[in-house]
Parts: sequence; structure tokens; C-alpha cells
Amino acid sequence: MQYCSTRGGVRGWDFRDVLFSGFAPDGGMFMPESVPVLSRDTLRSWRGLSYTKLVVEVASLFIPSQLIPREDLEALVGAALSGFSVPEVVRVAQLKDGLSVLELFHGDTLAFKDLAMSCTVRFLDYFLQKEKRIATVLVGTSGDTGGSAIQSAKGLSGLDVVVVYPRGRITPVQEKHMVTCLEDNIHVFAADGCSDDIEKPLRRLFADQELVKSHGLMSLNSVNWSRIMIQLAHFIHAYLQLSGMEQAEADAALPELEVVVPTGGAGNIAAGYIVKQMGLPLKLVAMVNANDIVHRTVTAGDFSMAANVTQTLAPAIDIQDPYNMERVFWLLLGKDSASVKNMMEEFQNSHRHPLPEYHRKLLSHVLSTGTVTDEQILDTIRRCWEENQYVLCPHTAVAVWHHYNCPHSPGLNRCYIATASPAKFEAAVQRAGLTYEPPEAVQRLDKLAERYQNLERSLNWCKEWEDKLREKIQSVRSARRNGVTYYS
Repeated sequence: MQYCSTRGGVRGWDFRDVLFSGFAPDGGMFMPESVPVLSRDTLRSWRGLSYTKLVVEVASLFIPSQLIPREDLEALVGAALSGFSVPEVVRVAQLKDGLSVLELFHGDTLAFKDLAMSCTVRFLDYFLQKEKRIATVLVGTSGDTGGSAIQSAKGLSGLDVVVVYPRGRITPVQEKHMVTCLEDNIHVFAADGCSDDIEKPLRRLFADQELVKSHGLMSLNSVNWSRIMIQLAHFIHAYLQLSGMEQAEADAALPELEVVVPTGGAGNIAAGYIVKQMGLPLKLVAMVNANDIVHRTVTAGDFSMAANVTQTLAPAIDIQDPYNMERVFWLLLGKDSASVKNMMEEFQNSHRHPLPEYHRKLLSHVLSTGTVTDEQILDTIRRCWEENQYVLCPHTAVAVWHHYNCPHSPGLNRCYIATASPAKFEAAVQRAGLTYEPPEAVQRLDKLAERYQNLERSLNWCKEWEDKLREKIQSVRSARRNGVTYYS
């Protein structure tokens, strides 16, 4: 299994290469050169597997045993997923009227990102220890990625994590999961801007190949292929559990499963589309909030950023740059790297690319979309509680709105992706008129000490943020080389 860039400038890299990279050197995103297709027999043989064993099977398709032997892969994934609060790691809540919610939020930071992040960090640590080297992770977060990276990597001697989050645009629990971690390898910045603002200095730092090579700089955003790879497993798990494939006749086509996903950076949608390419008949639905670029792209070919990111009750998907759509476009256009390169460079330079109608139609055949207001989020949280005594987080409510407002095709099973626990979004739950007692682990966060630095807004804010982050990366690496503690 080898990997290439969606923009055509890189081919023939292996899993270890792409694991330690963010964007490809040509600005593209890494993808497997070929996508394996799963047979019906393989799917049948996977039906009885635990979620952890399923992740191992999926990962082994993309990680050759020469790089990580099967025994080591099993141990790494097992250790990564051992700390989840339910023994099955992920869980399906079967509610009234065919509402099936796939709960992906039982990790340390109560968000789906813990699943892929914990495994990816274990893979990184495996290679770092083997090669006796150190690396620096640089992460911009819209809320959940930063906390997940921090909790997965805290205390590791070979890995420093630098996280930048948008101050005032995430919930208190999301913030506490980051700023209360005082381990010496964790470095947190609060930026006076939105998550798309944060991406600008980060892209400039990753474009500095001398900095990247000399400091082992890498990303753990869903730019990183490893995170997308692990996310394939929950789509396959959903299909095995909910599609009804076990009732299908041996010679009949596999039944379709509709999977509805709250969407921001489009990492989950990219994973779902890859699984579709692997032969599973998924009907994908991307639901968005007021930051509706994915919806506008699919319905009108309007792949353009709005002037500003709109703050909503679902902050983790308050994103106007759904960067993982590049992976979707690459597959959709038959791996036409030249077209993808032209499209994405135009989008990066002008923040817009009108999708040709032919391309828009192709996209609309594989992806449906909808958009949800804050008031509709609150209505959905209330209704789900009234009918099921089940509390949704606002992001999951963005998806579940579809259940209550889009007619259900007879014979088509549906699955709604629950990306976070309502415990992280207490204010939104209270605005819906519900009371929710957060878990004890969340309540304890208020009593912990904090450590972070501010990135203030100014006329030349992008360059100033870039310089401050560069200085942090360089000073941390200097401390590691000298074998001294960074924070006294």
C-alpha cells in the first residue's frame, strides 16, 4: 500500500511517511494510491468482531506488516481504545421510530476524535521509539481536535503538542480539556479569531520545509491520513450493525444504509465516501449549521467561503474551509490530480471555486446535504428528549434534525453519527430547556490549574501569530535537545 498527493506532486510514499506529514509537500492531501474493495465474505466474517478488532482489520489494509507487524498493530490499537468508558468502545442507541444513533463519544474528551486520535498517537509513538527520535505536533482546533490530541499525547517523551484554539468560540469544557493539561510536552495558545483564521499561520509554518524537517513538525488534524483511516471503521461498524445485511439473500445486492453526519471540516464525510468506494452501499448525508459551504457546493456548485464564520450552538462545525472535501473531489474525479490542483489552488487563493455543473451533479449523486439553524438544533434536542428521554449534543442534533424532517424511505435503514457527548455543551442543552448533570470527570475540570498563552488580534496578526508559534516550536525543540524540562 502506497500513498500519493491529491495534487499529483508526490507518489510512492509509505504509511510511515504520511503519518509524519501534514499536507503533502505540493499542498495536497495524502490518499492511498488504490482503495481496497471489501468482498461480501469479508464483511460477513467481520460481523461478529469487537470494535477494537474491526479497527485492526481496517488498519491492516492500509499499514503493511513490514512497517507494523500484526501483533504490534493489535497491541497498539488495543492500548489506544482500552480507556474508553464503555467496554464496546462505541455504542448504538436504538430510539423510537427507527432513530439509530451511533455514539462515538466515550473517550477521554467525550468526542469522536478520541477514536482516531488515540490510535494515531500510538502509531507515532511506536515509530518515534523505534527510531529514537522526537517530533512536534502542531494543531489548529475548532473545539474537539485539540483536546483529543492533548489527552492522547500527554506525558509522551518523544512528542510535543502545540495547540491553537479560537478563544471565546468553544465551550468551557472543550477549553478546560486543553488548558488544564500541565504536562511538560503540552503547549496551548488561545487565539483571538476563528478556526479558519488559525489555519492561515499554520499553513505557512507547514510550508516552511526547513522548519518541518529540522523540528519534525507534523499535524494531527484530519489532514493526517491516519485519522481518516481509523474513521473508516465506524462507518463499516455502522453498516455491519444496522444495514440488515444478514437478512439479504446470498445472491441479492447488499442493502443500502443511509448515514447522516454533522459536517464541518468534512473528515467524516471523506471517510464515509472512501468506505463507499470500498464497496459498501452507503447513502451519505452531510448536515451543516449556518456555516453551509458543503451544502451550497452540493446544491448549487457554490464552493466559496462566506465573508465570516458564523458562531452557532454547534461550534466544532463552525468551519468555512472544509479541507477534506479535497479528498472527496479527488475520488469523485477519478483521481484527476491536475483538476484537483487547479480547483483547490483557486479556492485557496480567492476563497471560491464555482463547481462546473457536471462536477456538481457527480457530487450530488454521492452526497446529500441539509442545513440547520440554531433554533432547529434546540427544537431537535427538545423533541428527542420528549420522545426518548435521550439528550443530544448540538452537533448530533444537526444530524438528527434530518430524521424528524426528511421522509424515511421504506426499507432503508438509517444511522445518525453522534460526534460528542452533551456534557461538553451544557449551555446549549439548557437553552433547549433541559437539565443535564455532567459526569464527575467534567465537574472536576473546574478545580484544575490552567496554562496557556494568548495570540492577540492586531493589524499584522497572521505574521505575528506565525512568529510566536515558530518561536515556541524552536524553543521547545532546543529544550528537548538539551535534555531539560521546558516548564519550570
